[in-house]
Amino acid sequence: MPILTIESTCDETAAAVVDSDDQVLGQCVAKQDELHRHFRGVVPEVAARAHLERILPVIDTAMNQADVAGADLEAIAVADRPGLAGSLLVGLVAAKTLAVAWQKPLVTINHLHAHLYACQLAVDRPVYPCVGMIVSGGHTSLYQCDSPLDLTYLGGTIDDAAGEAFDKVAAMLSLGFPGGPAVSKLAAVGNPKAHAYPRSMIRDDGFDFSFSGLKTAVRYSIVGPGQQDFSQLDLSDDQKADVCASFEAAVVDVLVTKAAKAVRHCQADRLIVGGGVAANGVFRSRLQDAADRDGFDLVIAPADLCTDNAVMGAIAWQKIRLGEFASLDVDIQPGLQRGF
Repeated sequence: MPILTIESTCDETAAAVVDSDDQVLGQCVAKQDELHRHFRGVVPEVAARAHLERILPVIDTAMNQADVAGADLEAIAVADRPGLAGSLLVGLVAAKTLAVAWQKPLVTINHLHAHLYACQLAVDRPVYPCVGMIVSGGHTSLYQCDSPLDLTYLGGTIDDAAGEAFDKVAAMLSLGFPGGPAVSKLAAVGNPKAHAYPRSMIRDDGFDFSFSGLKTAVRYSIVGPGQQDFSQLDLSDDQKADVCASFEAAVVDVLVTKAAKAVRHCQADRLIVGGGVAANGVFRSRLQDAADRDGFDLVIAPADLCTDNAVMGAIAWQKIRLGEFASLDVDIQPGLQRGF
């Protein structure tokens, strides 16, 4: 019997039906990019209201694709952490309601752990144990992963996440939202050596990251110190491309260096990488170069499973097999996940 998985941690409303062999029987993702583009970033209240409108149609679409009814399900899984409070609540309340109505057990999952589990869905061999790296809009973290559910935190960002930095640079250059793809598109035709942007903490002994200084360096390189109206920025397309290429190179240098160091530190044979920034082509290529050089196995989540989705909620099967179900009084754990 398959499970229904629900994802609503940020600005994607998603549902999927997945069987015990991790085969996807049905799925649906409703994005909110158009709603947030005017604000150049995700507005939590807008996101929560959009989830309210879309959650039931999205679930219905996934169930119809799979041709299953509530009675056909093994359990209902939902991400309860981390994320935006209002967004998480919509998903959790929907999951609880269906669990009661259909008399099915409830399983709660960690959204970040699920991002890493997307790598397992990409290959037909076990990927655990390994070192896991999450690179997304809110998180940049490294873990030693003994299993899908047994993760030891190695380090993470102490300020901006890599994806957040991409979005902020895109906002400075008026490239629109979401910023990551726009920056990468321009970076492809720019000179990555045009600006000597800092590689913060790249030589530190630990595994923490910092991208706030890099973001500030980009700001100073295009407008100088002080308050500026970025809408009045007068840069040519070539100049913007050079900024994007140099910025992207700095981020990728830090991410790849830290990831390879973590693999060596843990004496691991494998690195798995998930999260929205894992879809970046330069990042994927540089990681593969590092894997070839150092001799470790690299598994990156498929591009369509890097951004938020419900398919990666298949990690719930790991909890079901252990009998780890949630009570109906379980609550969300919103916010960013730092230090664990």
